[in-house]
Amino acid sequence: MSVLIAIPARYASTRYPGKPLVALKGPDGVSKTLIRRSWEAAMQVRGADRVVVATDDERIRAEAESFGAEVVMTSDTCRNGTERCAEAFDRLGGGFDIVVNLQGDAPLTPPWFVEELVAGLRADPVAEVATPVLRCDGAALNGFLDDRRNGRVGGTTAVFGWDRKALYFSKEVIPYTGKTYADDEETPVFHHVGVYAYRPSALAAYPRWQPGPLESLEGLEQLRFLERERPVLCVEVEARGRQFWELNNPNDVARIEAMLAAMAAG
Repeated sequence: MSVLIAIPARYASTRYPGKPLVALKGPDGVSKTLIRRSWEAAMQVRGADRVVVATDDERIRAEAESFGAEVVMTSDTCRNGTERCAEAFDRLGGGFDIVVNLQGDAPLTPPWFVEELVAGLRADPVAEVATPVLRCDGAALNGFLDDRRNGRVGGTTAVFGWDRKALYFSKEVIPYTGKTYADDEETPVFHHVGVYAYRPSALAAYPRWQPGPLESLEGLEQLRFLERERPVLCVEVEARGRQFWELNNPNDVARIEAMLAAMAAG
């Protein structure tokens, strides 16, 4: 099964305008833009046949091409990354069995997250969409709770049934647990990793649907599938000692730089 990785990136983010071009300093003191670090993460994935950056912005295009990335220009009417991936897939003429949406704000995504996601979709002939989930330890859960207490939009959490099909995704911390966890303690909360794998049929249908009330309230694109009763397979992945976080807010820059330093030290 051939695999395309598309990295959707837009400049006009509501919460963080210009986010793809934000510089992140590595442990070697070298600064690279967010879109470059995300592309470098994608290039480490085994089994990917092609990697492209999908954008509607010439500044992002120029930056991506400066470090050798292939760019597919899309319209500025795409409402989210899934729609942008769908348009990029069409502009490339299709030809891939699985399309991976590797968000342009997740440079810490380990390659095995994507590899295991693709393997999970391949193993389930019924599933049309799959996404990874990572069980939170106490440190991660406490970080989520701290973000919410301070009015910040942090990571997304996921709940799913016995068959691993998603029940819901939220920017709130779900499921509720009143227990206090030690930093290294396992918790019942799962961090949704913002990566998706689609079969072409699901990707083709998605842009034709209007966003539903849950997607609009949460600002989470994957809820459109659930609102249309299209199951989303949750594939549990393991961090293997790696820290993971998306760049959601300006204060996440320092957090991700610290994680890059910790990865190098480890």
